[in-house]
Amino acid sequence: MRILYIDCFSGLSGDMTIAALVDAGADKTYIEQELLKINLEPYTLEWKTVVKCGITALKFDVHLDPDHPPVHHRHYSTIVDAIQKAGFNENVTRLSLAIFKKIGQAEAKIHNIPLEHVHFHEVGAIDSIVDVIGTALAIDSLHIEKIISAHVPLGSGIIECDHGFYPIPAPATLEMMKGLPIAPTPFHKEMTTPTGAAIISTLVQEFMRGIPSMIIESIGYGAGTRDLPKHPNVLRVVLGEADNHLQPWQPQHQHTHDDHVEHGHVHEHSHSHKDEHGHSHEHTHSHEHTHTPIRLNKQAKHKH
Repeated sequence: MRILYIDCFSGLSGDMTIAALVDAGADKTYIEQELLKINLEPYTLEWKTVVKCGITALKFDVHLDPDHPPVHHRHYSTIVDAIQKAGFNENVTRLSLAIFKKIGQAEAKIHNIPLEHVHFHEVGAIDSIVDVIGTALAIDSLHIEKIISAHVPLGSGIIECDHGFYPIPAPATLEMMKGLPIAPTPFHKEMTTPTGAAIISTLVQEFMRGIPSMIIESIGYGAGTRDLPKHPNVLRVVLGEADNHLQPWQPQHQHTHDDHVEHGHVHEHSHSHKDEHGHSHEHTHSHEHTHTPIRLNKQAKHKH
């Protein structure tokens, strides 16, 4: 089984996620070509290598066309329509819609309105839309079958957004993280954005404090914008192979049938703003999610 571990020790955002996945080996050309199918306003993509507290990471940015006024607010239905008409493959379409639905449901509850009436603020901007769909494209490109995450630091403090001064974590972020394990952080800043929370709460099937048993294939680092004191503001992802009957690899050891351990499955289980993101080894029992599973690309094989 091809698994992805999201090591979000600095939290995460949409742009950090797509950058980390590309750094781990996702097909950048495929992602860029598919993103051209989004029929909204024009934009350009930038990829660059940066260093955060000694760690080299990939930075991903979406730049708006200066000749076209940006659209910061869009209705949930407008984004759904754009995704459905773009012609992405079934897997990408499903994942993208599921992530935006998670954000929309959180906003609907917070503002006490029907889902179809949700009006996105910052998360309705083209850069946030690209972050979500780009993440879905990267996951599809890597043929990931299971996603596991570390506990998620959300941050604390106050942030200014379209509705005024809001507490951190943002209400939508906190709503989406209900029932999921969060982690403390010493920084009084937004560490996980609503887009990051939507990606985690929609796609992650298990949570572990440390990297799960796997044969590591690649590691990727996605950089945030902010520099943190003595702390690399990066998202680390670890891609590898695991199997229900696969023992952790050990040198000079003869495996017997009884040595193999069976691991149980855990079912899959905005008002928002785009963070600048200017911008520990023990196993714990995984949390079972109660929401509808998001089916990843189950037919994918080990090579891409």
